[in-house]
Amino acid sequence: MTNKTHKHILLNAFDMNSVGHINHGLWTHPRDQSHRFNELSYWTELAQTLERGLFDGLFIADITGVYDVYQNNIDLTLRESIQLPSHDPTTLVSAMAAVTQHLGFGITVNLSYETPYQFARRFASLDHLTQGRIGWNIVTGYLDSAQRLIGQSALKDHDLRYDQAEEFLALCYKYWEGSWESDALLKDKQHRVFTDPHKVHSIHHSGRFYQSEGVFQVTPSVQRTPVLFQAGASSRGMAFATAHAECIFIGGD
Repeated sequence: MTNKTHKHILLNAFDMNSVGHINHGLWTHPRDQSHRFNELSYWTELAQTLERGLFDGLFIADITGVYDVYQNNIDLTLRESIQLPSHDPTTLVSAMAAVTQHLGFGITVNLSYETPYQFARRFASLDHLTQGRIGWNIVTGYLDSAQRLIGQSALKDHDLRYDQAEEFLALCYKYWEGSWESDALLKDKQHRVFTDPHKVHSIHHSGRFYQSEGVFQVTPSVQRTPVLFQAGASSRGMAFATAHAECIFIGGD
């Protein structure tokens, strides 16, 4: 009698808050509804369909900037709706979480154009509202057009972007894991004590890219740190991914 090993597969849908994600031109199919991507019902219906189909999660890609290299313009990008227009994916999460119970949400956010504190606060808040179903796909950018949008001429050096990402993550961990003790929240109405002041600690960070001092505003969420995704393919990117990510994108043959 032989022993059989059963592998557990997690099934995730892959989409983007836009008309055209990967399968460009599919929006022209008579049954395609992706032109409704700017309607909340489009996303709540998708979330409910995925949960009925026993999907584990919905992964939402995102980019900052536009594809403007072909013929040195964005005419084709606009005509074919190649990830343009595209909207902020984090705005979808609360609504989709409200109509599901088990579906997870992996959201792409480019840290190069975020501040660690505001980002950490936003994702900790989403972790509360989803009851621990939020994940972050960590990206550092790859489009010069994104850099020009914020007033810079071109992308920073590749490895420098990962150096910045390392510090960004280190500071986020301090916010999520180090500011509030697990039993700091009392909610004691009789004694008028909502939080024990002795169990909330200031963060002190002075680094190469970021400085921060003060108390994190968000109470400990279900996960504290969200599930982390990463897709670095370079040696530097893979080193970063193996140090931080729980889910790593790899190329399949």
